[in-house]
Amino acid sequence: MSAKAISEQTGKEFLYNVTTETDWDHLTQEHPWLLTERLVVKPDQLIKRRGKLGLVGINLDLQGVQEWLKARLMKETMVGKAKGVLKNFLIEPFVPHAQEEEFYVCIYATREGDHVLFHHEGGVEVGDVDAKAQRLMVAVDDKLSEDQVTEQLLTHVPDDKKDVLASFIVGLFNLYEDLYFTYLEINPLVVTVDGVYILDMAAKIDATADYICKAKWGDVEFPPPFGREAYPEEAYIADLDAKSGASLKLTLLNPRGRIWTMVAGGGASVVYSDTICDLGGVDELANYGEYSGAPSEQQTYDYAKTILSLMTREKHPQGKVLIIGGSIANFTNVAATFKGIVRAIKDYQGPLKEHEVTIFVRRGGPNYQEGLRVMGEVGKTTGIPIHVFGTETHMTAIVGMALGHRPIPNQPPMDAHTANFLLNASNSAMTPAATRTASFSETRTSDLNLSPPFSLSLSLSLSLSLSLFLCLLVSSAKATTLFRKQTKAIVWGMQTRAVQGMLDFDYVCSREEPSVAAMVYPFTGDHKQKFYWGHKEILLPVYKNMADATKKHPEVDVLISFASLRSAFDSTVEAMQYPQIHTIAIIAEGIPEAQTRKMIKMADEKGVTIIGPATVGGIKPGCFKIGNTGGMLDNILASKLYRPGSVAYVSRSGGMSNELNNIISRTTDGVYEGVAIGGDRYPGSTFMDHVLRYQDTPGIKMIVVLGEIGGTEEYKICQGIREGRITKPVVCWCIGTCATMFASEVQFGHAGACANQASETAVAKNQALRYAGAYVPKSFDELGDVIRTVYDELVASGTIIPAQEVPPPTVPMDYSWARELGLIRKPASFMTSICDERGQELIYAGMPITEVFKEEMGLGGVLGLLWFQRRLPRYACQFIEMCLMVTADHGLTSGLLTIGDRFGGALDAAAKQFSKAFDSGMLPMEFVNKMKKDGKLIMGIGHRVKSINNPDMRVQILKDFVKQHFPSTQLLDYALDVEKITTSKKPNLILNVDGFIGVSFVDLLRTCGGFTRDEADEFVEIGALNGIFVLGRSMGFIGHYLDQKRLKQGLYRHPWDDISYVLPEHMSM
Repeated sequence: MSAKAISEQTGKEFLYNVTTETDWDHLTQEHPWLLTERLVVKPDQLIKRRGKLGLVGINLDLQGVQEWLKARLMKETMVGKAKGVLKNFLIEPFVPHAQEEEFYVCIYATREGDHVLFHHEGGVEVGDVDAKAQRLMVAVDDKLSEDQVTEQLLTHVPDDKKDVLASFIVGLFNLYEDLYFTYLEINPLVVTVDGVYILDMAAKIDATADYICKAKWGDVEFPPPFGREAYPEEAYIADLDAKSGASLKLTLLNPRGRIWTMVAGGGASVVYSDTICDLGGVDELANYGEYSGAPSEQQTYDYAKTILSLMTREKHPQGKVLIIGGSIANFTNVAATFKGIVRAIKDYQGPLKEHEVTIFVRRGGPNYQEGLRVMGEVGKTTGIPIHVFGTETHMTAIVGMALGHRPIPNQPPMDAHTANFLLNASNSAMTPAATRTASFSETRTSDLNLSPPFSLSLSLSLSLSLSLFLCLLVSSAKATTLFRKQTKAIVWGMQTRAVQGMLDFDYVCSREEPSVAAMVYPFTGDHKQKFYWGHKEILLPVYKNMADATKKHPEVDVLISFASLRSAFDSTVEAMQYPQIHTIAIIAEGIPEAQTRKMIKMADEKGVTIIGPATVGGIKPGCFKIGNTGGMLDNILASKLYRPGSVAYVSRSGGMSNELNNIISRTTDGVYEGVAIGGDRYPGSTFMDHVLRYQDTPGIKMIVVLGEIGGTEEYKICQGIREGRITKPVVCWCIGTCATMFASEVQFGHAGACANQASETAVAKNQALRYAGAYVPKSFDELGDVIRTVYDELVASGTIIPAQEVPPPTVPMDYSWARELGLIRKPASFMTSICDERGQELIYAGMPITEVFKEEMGLGGVLGLLWFQRRLPRYACQFIEMCLMVTADHGLTSGLLTIGDRFGGALDAAAKQFSKAFDSGMLPMEFVNKMKKDGKLIMGIGHRVKSINNPDMRVQILKDFVKQHFPSTQLLDYALDVEKITTSKKPNLILNVDGFIGVSFVDLLRTCGGFTRDEADEFVEIGALNGIFVLGRSMGFIGHYLDQKRLKQGLYRHPWDDISYVLPEHMSM
């Protein structure tokens, strides 16, 4: 989310936090004014109207503060519907002042700008400031001046205070902008002859601006609302979320509750919470949360195990239910995320059965069939009751099943597998012939004058500000039709999967040319990128900047921006400099609100329509789709998005927009156009912008709006219906109705899904829409039924004439996706059994890298895993490391190039010779005599410099270690007996370091307990031991290289006089 409340302590100086841990003696030593000043004490836990609740102690000495706290600290208190414990208090100096020296000031953000409210009477009895305060709106990018403040806000202020107040308010506003506040209220603001004092303050900051303001903010803590504890599990998930490109959210509502949720999608998570509360489960709802944005298997596992851990800590007499739900994903691989959940279920299968947990699953999207299969299998293997449903089941039907309000089907119907949609029976590489390119009702222009379900004469019972309707009409400069059959787009960002999805959609829609003309990617631009167009491969240009892309592709009028949240603002502002760009879709989530408002203002001035930020985009069946909208081709075809229908929709949520595609395709002739405007507080285009476009589009016969809690945009639809600007049937439902049932405020998945006043609640908006004449269901469960009813009436009246369905063309399936679905197999070109870097973390021979470091295995342990596929004993790991240390010599090229049986690397040969002799039962003398008789050297015996009288200390160090730690040294002892014989003939025929390491490694492999005899012998046969010298000498070689660079040595040329140049033998004759 973006706007987050901060504590009063965070926003004020000279405030000192008091908790049960407070050491009063230490506190008074640090802040001696506590002993001399009169004091004020109050809780700092986001409690409103503390003065009226008797929660402010005023004009006390330190002893009085302590007495005041005794009656309140750690005491349970009711504030409105919320019950909580008072834990944190602030103490500050008391400021003596008169009532007439108290003022009220507030700054808050809206779409159009920042509103400054001021009232000349502040304090506890300030009353309804919205009704009586002076107000001034500072438009986006405008500045506030002292003259404006004086003239418009300070009309009732005494003249002697106007200058200081004007200066303070302007400075406060500048601070508000600089630190990315979204709300800042001071009441009272006290102005005396001694100065200006902020007594009480409430504030929210835009948490998405952390990357901009981190240096100014420092480490900011965001406390939970009063009545809800801050749990470490919430902090853990928040930390996972911060480190991930995906979205992971968790709020604990009632840890003892029996109903737990694990929902994919910001919008879907709200819908599930609504349905649970609608069916009477509000008191048993344990948590709110969501995971979305394609989290990895490991991230989903971490999220799932956190929830399973929480729900299995305390038993419930009725058992517990876990609802694993979600809408139809656009791009998240459902099977991959479910693998993480399945891992967690397997880890917690014992506690889950002990706590009598029943699991209900409903999901759709890419590879969802495999995900559901895996989830069903884990239920069978673990014995945990798991009921699995796909897109054939209404999204929230599992809630009724889980709560006992509807029966559980024995064998739910399953939709066709992905492969059934995608495999092409034809070998043609041509673009398929056009199917239906117009809506079923495109040729009819008359609109139905349908009687609304409720009287239009009912007055709106909610008091609305006039400012709600200032933007009723869409700017005439903006186009009614955003996408056509010939629309061309530039994609900003190297999003090859999204682009391929767009091209496949184009192909199945029978477009003559791809909708993507080019891509822009500043990092690796100016090249060609390969894609598929049906069966054949095509190349799309990739540019480094928008200037080149727009110049070479003047036909482009749409930009789809996958820029990151940090670069989206700059890239969007740049794109709007090119007049040919009429529509921009901004996918990124987490763009600071101040930047979004600037983009909106610029877009309005230039006549550009912005879809997003924080969106998946939109789709116009048969014409164009934005990025990943609509999901994979199986969903495109299942929801009939390859041809237009008669119904247009607009929603905030991307996942829920795909759910609407599914619902509308099952209840009507299909979607004409659909847009997800995004979940931020200030989307680039509004519900009303698109509803009015739909109203003015002849092919659209009915409109579906999925609104949500937060904001007031839905009231503009009410106004449009009442004033006759909107005449087509509007089916509308606002999600988030559960919020009014919670005791404390809950911030839902979308940044904009938070009601700051009664009129912003979903309940109030649904009521207003119903009174205005929109078709409003009783719940989301009934949304599809209402859509079907309205559609059937339009068909019955002749407004819509259903046409005969035409079989859609097919598109070949990508190899990678077919393999993911398990439809094909192919022999691998390379096999490995020692490492795997595909998952969340690197694995060495089955051991995760985190475990390698946790166990402090060291380099020797890693070599044991990679070379010998075993976790070796500690002494063996140490021995490997010692071998590397003693062989890191001969760093010159010759040291590496001459590793072999005879020169500087006889480990393998020595190990083989000594092992063969020992295993055959030869006595050491017999072995020496045989080698002499055969005319062979004994590998590992002899040294140019070292001798029995000048021993090699490397061998001595290794010998001491081996004798002390190895369980057995039979082969080493045999080699040492051989050494006694050879050194008796010549003192330098010692067992050298090569021979010692070779025979000792054989003893290690045979006796450490990790290998069979055959396995140990195999490692010797395949030449594993010489790797020690290769690795050790590589270390030395790198050392020599760095040494030569450090010494600034030139190119080495070997002297000619030290080289004997000879001709080939046949030429010399």
